[in-house]
Amino acid sequence: MHQSSFEHMQDLAARYLDRAQEVTIADIGSHDMYGSYRPIFDAPSWSYCGVDLSVGPNVDVVLSSPYRFPFATASFDLVVSGQAFEHIDFFWLSWLEMVRILRPEGLIFLIAPSRGPEHRHPVDCWRFYPDAYRALARWGELEAVEIHTDWSPHPERYSASWGDTVGVFRRRKGRGLRLRLAAALIRLLLKV
Repeated sequence: MHQSSFEHMQDLAARYLDRAQEVTIADIGSHDMYGSYRPIFDAPSWSYCGVDLSVGPNVDVVLSSPYRFPFATASFDLVVSGQAFEHIDFFWLSWLEMVRILRPEGLIFLIAPSRGPEHRHPVDCWRFYPDAYRALARWGELEAVEIHTDWSPHPERYSASWGDTVGVFRRRKGRGLRLRLAAALIRLLLKV
């Protein structure tokens, strides 16, 4: 994880979360290869769950598929994902699962690269811009609360070649049957 991603997540947590309020958090793509978001979410009233496809540091739940999460619908107040979406072949399916496990009025913090060198873990498929996040908000029937992209290089040398698109999304009350049916049909057709 590069420095700017950690700083973005830290900023979002400081501005959108109350450390005194109980918050359940799922971190999708949590494997600690070069750093972790877990320290940001270390508060006595917060419950953090690291989720990834492989066993490793900072992974509490290992997925058998990036398109099916073993959690009940509406089970988390906050879903975060940083530096993972570029590694998911069909990220829009993972997005629907993130939306599914999010409670009404809950938030998603999404950070994904807008630029940067290829880094295959095991694949590197995508880069994201603000329009992509607005499309994800529409696809997931979420409110796009905040979206911005790093257009200027970060001052730290290792992070300078990287840029992030950062988004905050809120789940509206009541989620359409259309979206649930579309997700099920897509999974069936793709056999994922």
